[in-house]
Amino acid sequence: MTMRGTAQGDKNESIARFFSEGRFRMTRGRRTGAIGGNWRDKGNGLHQGDIGLCIIAGMGLFLVTGGAGFIGSHLAEHLLNAGHRVRILDNLSTGRRQNLAHLSKKVEFLLGDIRRQTDLGTATKGSDGVFHLAAIASVQRSIRYPLLTHEVNATGTLRLLQAARRTGVARVVVISTAAVYGDAPSLPVQEDSLPAPLSPYGTSKAAAEEYALMFSRLGWLQTVVIRPFNIYGPRQDPGSPYSGVISRFVESAVRGRDPALYGDGSQTRDFLFVADLCRALAQAMEEEKAEGQILNVAGGRETSIATLGEVLFRLQGRAFAPSIHPARSGDIRHSLASIAKAETILGWRPQTPLEQGLRQTLHWMRREEEGE
Repeated sequence: MTMRGTAQGDKNESIARFFSEGRFRMTRGRRTGAIGGNWRDKGNGLHQGDIGLCIIAGMGLFLVTGGAGFIGSHLAEHLLNAGHRVRILDNLSTGRRQNLAHLSKKVEFLLGDIRRQTDLGTATKGSDGVFHLAAIASVQRSIRYPLLTHEVNATGTLRLLQAARRTGVARVVVISTAAVYGDAPSLPVQEDSLPAPLSPYGTSKAAAEEYALMFSRLGWLQTVVIRPFNIYGPRQDPGSPYSGVISRFVESAVRGRDPALYGDGSQTRDFLFVADLCRALAQAMEEEKAEGQILNVAGGRETSIATLGEVLFRLQGRAFAPSIHPARSGDIRHSLASIAKAETILGWRPQTPLEQGLRQTLHWMRREEEGE
């Protein structure tokens, strides 16, 4: 930093002393005075807006909206294991307290809704960063209830961003979806591909992305948009309308039932194990160059639903003999991500091969069945 006069020199010295204590890590923001962290040490002479810095706490407090869900509960565990404190905001409409049972004494749980500004104010106050996962994530439900889907996914995200800005949150990582792409004309799909969603779910998420990026462009708040593709792993509820094909196939395989297959099985997906997603999300919160970016996070490999079923049932020692049903409205035909941008900006790559992830998911489901 360039010192300008005694006052600026004193401020720089105060900043250096504050960070040398090792409690915080510093990354530069895009606009001076636009982005501030939660500087709780009131005796240090620092104030939000003094300099263009984003403060990401080395032992920070992170809010996870939708943290009682499948991905959110894994992310909370990942953050705790990294030494952070975790606060969860969830209305339990689809999330389950059972997902947090092993973390109940380690996380702060707030029962609330992202549609209520008072709940968001309470949840964001004192938070260093926010991972925004709360959403209506079902394509089929969004087709039945498009207005509700928009209210939660688009307006709810805007309310969260406003609350985060008011309470001095350093950065918000908005978890979007590959559904914003629709049926992309060419694969692998890149982040600059024109969105063409096929459902109110994808459309509402595209709107949420634009709000997040607008806050970044205007210098109101640091934001990052993550577009996960097909995430799977333990704790994904196969009975939920939000569940993916893997969780439903896993349940059928373990229970000795023939699974339902929608379409002819030639449709493809890009699968990613949930632990790999959590690593990417944590890195998106920390990496300076990620600010204001959209990043695909996926396995980077295309797998047909039929091939998935054959591999999964083989691991369970059974033949894949699905019952065939018509393809569902709003479902994407083919999906494959380019993950080059995430590799470059985050230094991230998936680490869990599909078969390894399926083994772990099957093991979890077997234990669930034995516990009934």
